[in-house]
Parts: sequence; C-alpha cells; structure tokens
Amino acid sequence: MVVERSPLSDVLHRSDEELIEDYLAGEVGAFRSLIERHHDALFRFLFRLTGSRHIAEDVFQDTFLQIHQSLDTFDVQRRFKPWLFTIAANKARDAIRKSRRRTAVSLSAPVDGGDGDSATFVDLMSVEIPHAASDLERQEQSRMVQRAIDSMSPRLREILLLAYFQKMSYADIAELFGVPLGTVKSRLHAAVAAFARAWQAQVEESRSRTENARAARRSEQA
Repeated sequence: MVVERSPLSDVLHRSDEELIEDYLAGEVGAFRSLIERHHDALFRFLFRLTGSRHIAEDVFQDTFLQIHQSLDTFDVQRRFKPWLFTIAANKARDAIRKSRRRTAVSLSAPVDGGDGDSATFVDLMSVEIPHAASDLERQEQSRMVQRAIDSMSPRLREILLLAYFQKMSYADIAELFGVPLGTVKSRLHAAVAAFARAWQAQVEESRSRTENARAARRSEQA
C-alpha cells in the first residue's frame, strides 16, 4: 500500500529518520525529499573533497544508490547524516584512487555561515594570511593556499572540510570516523597545524622567488 503525503510543511517538519521510516512504509516521495534536503551540502562536500564536479556528481549518485539499497538495514535510532557522509567519504576516496589524481580543494569557494554572511576557507583558518590588494595577488594567494591544503593527508583534509565547511559537530565527526571525541579534537588540531606549516612554507618559497627576481633585475641593470 502506497502512503501519500504531500504538504511541504509536513515534509519540512519531519526528521531524516522519520522520512526513512515513511519511505519504508510505502511513501514513495519521502526518499526524494531526503535527497533534496541533503543535496546542496553533500555535493559541496564532495566537490571540495575531490576537486572535480564530474567525480562529485558520480559519487553523489553512487552514495544515494547505496543508501537506497541499504535503507532497510539502517537503525532509525541513529542519526542519518553521519551515516550519509560516511558512505559519501568512502566512495569519494575510492573514486579519487581510481581517477589517479590528487584532490584539489576549492579554497576560494564561499562558505555559507547560515546567517547571510560568507567567508572563504582562508578566513576560517587559524593562520594569519595578509589581505591581497590586487587580483593577481589574490590569485597567487589562492594558489599558495591550494598547494598548502593539497599537501595534507586525505584524512586531515577531510576533517577540515567537515568541521569548517559542513559545520559538523565534534560528536557527528566522531560518529562518522568511528573514533572517540578526543581523537576528533586532536586530529582537527593536527590538521590546522599541518596547514599552518604548509602555508608558512609557501610564504617562504614565494618570498625567495621574489628576492631572486629582484636580484636578477639588479644584476641586469648593473
């Protein structure tokens, strides 16, 4: 028997877990509502994790295909979102390995703070990065930050994306990775520290290139 529920307000007031129960009970539209509810946040996460819109789209579809196939095994006493992101992250890692390319996080993409304000990844990091005065300086800064984040391990990159982009709580991240809360905090601390070190290396390399270029110009003028 197919259960029919239509009012949008009714869908908005139901939790993920309730939508799952309703879908399993025969309400065909409940699963579509679940996909639409998580589409934007999950796709942004996958795009930043893989650095490829095409890969992110494929992983998004594969994730919800597995969700659909495994839905009857889901314990509705647990929260759906950590389970969703766990599956998505695992599939993204597989896709990255298959594509044989390193991930490149979109660092200049805005992060929605939920209150109308936006910031970039650089704005959120505990690292002092000077304001770029010109477009060329902003582009170079973006490339430097890109190289810094790309040098990090996939695990540290993931936890930064989840904590800073997805605004996931420590508890949700702990459930996603299957680790204690203290481990999440220490990994996030390690990730920020790793980024800071990599960023400083980029700054020093850029400074060295600038000084070498100036020395070369002075030598030509002498």
